[in-house]
Amino acid sequence: MRRRITLALAGAAALTASLAAVVAPAATAQASPELLAAMQRDLGLSAGQAQARLTQELAASKLMPAAQQAAGAAYGGAWFDPALGKLVVGVTNPAAADAVHRAGAETAPARISAAALDSAKAAIDASTKTKPAPAQVSGWSADPRTGSVVVSLQPGAHGADVDAFLARARAAGPVTVATQPRPQTFSAGTVGGDPYYINGNTRCSIGFSVNGGFVSAGHCGSAGSSVVGWDGSAMGTFGGSSFPGNDYSIINIGNGWWTAPVVLGWGTVSDVIVRGSSVAPVGSSICRSGSTSHWHCGTVLTINDTVNYSQGAVYQVTRTSVCAEPGDSGGSFITGDQAQGVTSGGYGDCTAGGNTWFQPVNEILQTYGRSLVTG
Repeated sequence: MRRRITLALAGAAALTASLAAVVAPAATAQASPELLAAMQRDLGLSAGQAQARLTQELAASKLMPAAQQAAGAAYGGAWFDPALGKLVVGVTNPAAADAVHRAGAETAPARISAAALDSAKAAIDASTKTKPAPAQVSGWSADPRTGSVVVSLQPGAHGADVDAFLARARAAGPVTVATQPRPQTFSAGTVGGDPYYINGNTRCSIGFSVNGGFVSAGHCGSAGSSVVGWDGSAMGTFGGSSFPGNDYSIINIGNGWWTAPVVLGWGTVSDVIVRGSSVAPVGSSICRSGSTSHWHCGTVLTINDTVNYSQGAVYQVTRTSVCAEPGDSGGSFITGDQAQGVTSGGYGDCTAGGNTWFQPVNEILQTYGRSLVTG
């Protein structure tokens, strides 16, 4: 860790021109050739398309708060449309469309407001805290594009308990049923390689540096658990952890370890300097760094998901098409140079593909009162 981050920081000045920067919407986001190559590989884009998409996505993420404000009570959610290269805002009232267009976004009709949809999803979440969802239910998410809460069932799921859960969900609001394998967390037993180890027998991945330590997944360890780094030297301890319900943790470091605003590129891309945590809308490209499968990219599929792990439900996570494997838990999700979250779990692997969920980083920062270390 110290060895590679030192190298990354030494090259920070050279990296500045090759990373997506926090710029005005009209400016061009720059990216290293390696990052563009990773997006080409995982998203099926040309180098020019990847370059253009990063610029468009950065503009969309910066525009989203103003577009939501312009829509007002008619706000029905927002997403990035790669075909248009723009942010699209759902509106329940056509009269709000002009204000959204003036803000710079496109519009689409919405069946239900984002507030009402989130309320329906929250009601389902609340019901599972007293009566857990059946094991055959993979999870559920608020999807503004369909105007419904999408409940995902494992292939072949059936039975009275599943029917009862779907009835509870439909009582809360509009529901669409989909099929999806059940996600699992991505912690792993000790193997050679990076990054950190918990109580000597579990390996996870560092998420992002924060003042006094770093953030990672909650299922990796409990408060007070000891942590060692890639070289076997003591790093520190878990200062806080939440799982299930949430999936985040804070690790306080010492013993000569220090923080840096870097996400490792593992030789696939140049190490990325973190410059902020603006939220990427649904439809945006996103990449993940982890200690097992290293660097992979995909897109943001849904936000405000609930994942029904075998250990219990985890709420308000984000689903992506990025693959992951055991040991990647806690690792960084990033769009351009904007931190998005830490790896929670998923299904599949980086050979066959799959989906992965992350815990949004801004919630972790707010919970523990920490700030990102940025460059």
